[in-house]
Amino acid sequence: MSASQACPQHSVCVCCVTQRVSYSMRQPIVWRTMTDELHWKTASELGRMYRLREVSPVEVIDAVLERMEQVHPSINIMVTTTADQARVSAREAEARLGSGEDLPPLFGVPMTVKDLAETAGVRTTYGSTAYADHVPDLDAIGWERLKEQGVILLGKTTTPEFGLLGVTESKLTGSTSTPWRPGYAAGGSSGGAAAAVVSGVGPVAWGSDGGGSIRVPSSLCGAVGIKPSIGRIPTRDNTDSDSTDGPIARTVLDAAMVLDATAGHHPADRFSVPREARSYADAASAPGDLTGVRVGYCHDLGQKVLDAEVRRLFDRAVDDMRAAGASIEGVEIELPDTEYVFDLVNGYSYVDVLEELRREGVEVWPSIRELADRGSRLSGREVHGVHAVKTQIYNAFNDAMTGLDVLVTPTTAVSAFPSEGDKGPALQVGGHDTMPLGMLIHMMTEPPSHAGLPALSVPGGFTDQGLPIGVQFIGRLWGDADVISVAARYERLNAWHEHHPAL
Repeated sequence: MSASQACPQHSVCVCCVTQRVSYSMRQPIVWRTMTDELHWKTASELGRMYRLREVSPVEVIDAVLERMEQVHPSINIMVTTTADQARVSAREAEARLGSGEDLPPLFGVPMTVKDLAETAGVRTTYGSTAYADHVPDLDAIGWERLKEQGVILLGKTTTPEFGLLGVTESKLTGSTSTPWRPGYAAGGSSGGAAAAVVSGVGPVAWGSDGGGSIRVPSSLCGAVGIKPSIGRIPTRDNTDSDSTDGPIARTVLDAAMVLDATAGHHPADRFSVPREARSYADAASAPGDLTGVRVGYCHDLGQKVLDAEVRRLFDRAVDDMRAAGASIEGVEIELPDTEYVFDLVNGYSYVDVLEELRREGVEVWPSIRELADRGSRLSGREVHGVHAVKTQIYNAFNDAMTGLDVLVTPTTAVSAFPSEGDKGPALQVGGHDTMPLGMLIHMMTEPPSHAGLPALSVPGGFTDQGLPIGVQFIGRLWGDADVISVAARYERLNAWHEHHPAL
C-alpha cells in the first residue's frame, strides 16, 4: 500500500534516444503522417519520429485522446482529463520541434499523472470526495521537472483515497481494472497510471510508491514500474523516507528516460540526493546479454505464499536469465513480519487520516478503519523502534545480496483477481488461507521500500488465464543504474511489452 505523501495535510500515503536534432529554419516544415496505432508508440520511438518529422505531436495527442475515450469506460482510469490543454500544448510542441531548438528527449511526449501528485491549476483530488474540487497552486517537484522537459499532460489517473489501499477503489471514482480483464483489480495505489500506460493512454505515467504502489499495479497490468532508491526523486516537505514518486512505462528504457528527467536533489526535500553521473537511459540501452551478471532469486521473501501459476512463470524467467548468461543462485532471506512492519511505519498516519475524514463527514473504507485501529494500539516504544526495524530489513537484504548484482522475486504472489471492495477477496493460495488479496499483493514489495532500495517490476509473462505477472528486480542502495541495466537486458529476452490488451 502506498504511504506516499498525499497532500499538504497528509504525509501518508536508442542510442538516439537522447540525441537532439536541429532543423534548418530555412527549410519548410513538412510532417509526414504515420497514424497507424500511434497510441502504442513508446516515448523513445516518438522522440525519434518527431525529430525525423515522421509524425507530429498533434497527431499523437489526437490518437492518444481517442484511445482514452475508447478504453476509459471499461477500465476506469481517469479522474480529470486535460484534453483541450493537451491539444494546445501539442500545437506549441509541433512549432518548437520545427524551429531548430535543442529540445529534451521527452519533449512532446504525452503523459498521465497519478491524482496524488499536485498539478498546479489542474484538479487534484487525492482520490477523496473531501478534495473533489481541490486545485493546487504548486506542482509536485517531479511533475514540475517533467513540465520543464516539455511533456504533455493528458490528465490525472485514478488512485484510492490518499493512496491508502492496496487496490484502486475510491468513493470518488469507483474501481479501476487491469486492461487485460475488466472487472479484475489493477492493484494500487497507482492503478490508474499503470492501466493507462498498458491500455495505450500515453507511453509513460507518473506514479508513487511507499510499499509497492508503482510495482504492484505494474505487475497486475503488465507494465514496467520503477521505485528508485531513497531520495532519488524529491518530494516537497518530505517526511517519509520510504515513499517516492516514480515512473511507469511500457519499456524499461522509457521509464529510465523519465527517471533521468526527474532525479536529483531539491532543497525542499531533506532526504533528496544529488543526481547520478550515469544516465539511466544509457544504462537501459547498454548492449549485451546477461553474461557475467550475478543474479540471486527468492520465490517469496519468506512470505510462504505464492500462486502456482506465478511460480511457474517466475521459474521460467529465472531460466531465461540463466540461458542468457547470468550466474544464478537461490537465496533465502529472513525479514520481520511484513504486516507488523507496515503497522509500525504507517499506523499512526491511518489514525490521523481517519480522524480528519470523520471531521469532514466523509465515508471511510472498512480497511482504513481497521488499519487505524491497529495503529492506535501501537505503543510509543514500538513506533520509536521502527528505525531499528528498517535497519534490520536493510541489513537482511545486504547480507542476502553478498556477491550478487541483483535479487529477483515475483512482484506479487498472485495475478489480478476480481475486484471486490477495498480489500479484495481472501482465497486459498498454495494450500494456505490468505489475508485479503488487496493486502497480500504488497507483501513482497513492502520490504525493499523500507530498506530504501531501488526496485523495478518488469513483465514476466502471462498466466494460462491471460493475465500478466511481474518480475521484481531489487538492487543495492544507490545502484539504480545497475539494476535498470539488468532489468532492460532481461526485458530484451522476450517480447512481453509488445503484447497489448484487446480493449
